[in-house]
Amino acid sequence: MARVFINGFGRIGRTMLRAWATGKWPGIDIVGINDIAAPDLCAYLFAYDSVFGPYAGTAELQAGALVIDGKAIPLYQTPDVSGLNLSGVDICLECTGKANTRDIAERGLRAGARRILISGPSDAADLTMVLGANDHLLAGQAVVSNASCTTNALAPVVKLIDDTWGLQTGWMTTIHCYTGSQPTIDAPRGDMLRSRAAGLSMVPTTTSAQRLLNQVLPDIAGRVEAAAVRVPTASVSAIDLTVTLNTKTTLADVHALIRQQSGIIGHTDKPLVSSDLRARPESLIISLPETRVTAGGLVRIFGWYDNEWGFSCRMLDVAGMMG
Repeated sequence: MARVFINGFGRIGRTMLRAWATGKWPGIDIVGINDIAAPDLCAYLFAYDSVFGPYAGTAELQAGALVIDGKAIPLYQTPDVSGLNLSGVDICLECTGKANTRDIAERGLRAGARRILISGPSDAADLTMVLGANDHLLAGQAVVSNASCTTNALAPVVKLIDDTWGLQTGWMTTIHCYTGSQPTIDAPRGDMLRSRAAGLSMVPTTTSAQRLLNQVLPDIAGRVEAAAVRVPTASVSAIDLTVTLNTKTTLADVHALIRQQSGIIGHTDKPLVSSDLRARPESLIISLPETRVTAGGLVRIFGWYDNEWGFSCRMLDVAGMMG
């Protein structure tokens, strides 16, 4: 049983705990949570979620612990996790969004945890890993990044296509819901476009998946370019991937390949919209009705991904592997 500690109880930290509470990861034991927010607020935001709804079980704060369905998980409140005693912890899930330097990324190690898994891109990691793409590289690395939600959606399908037909070149646009990095009203941010109100406009911007894909799959580096459009929805994003192949294929062959996949890459035959895919655990759910192959051999893949729930499921999967 892997003993796992969550450092940072934001969107991914809370979603991971909800996913874990379904009982689908029996090899993981959540042994503690740390966040700088007040404990009663942490408990409230777990119990009542604007995206996923009220928690179906019981969740309450008791004597410094978050009690989920009768299990008490100690709740800490420190800005520096290295000040805690994490001896006996196998994996510290670094979910603060601040592990951009090695010094911050290693705080869990200094506290006594055996290994670190970061819930986002980080140049401080020993390995940036995507399940279904380069997980064969996972060994004894002390600090691992789970890349980004979009990279988890993109890299496995790009690898699948390249392994099957050979990928010549491609373009991916992620149609991504807004995130906490955007303001709710016009306000200065890192660039002009992301300074606009998230809920009022579609915002063309960049995606870290462009850079991370090249790290995760160096053999195809430079062959797939990417961009993003942030849209005024709160959950579930999509990738629209168009590629040219070394070997021509047919729509029937593309559908057959997709139907063979399970776990990481899912599929649907139904005409769905984004809200229908909420809380789906796959990294990508390909819409077969949206798949296209042109007479010239251009292949279009459109797939949905719950950028919070699906990514959180991959965090738990990888934590189990690391543990």
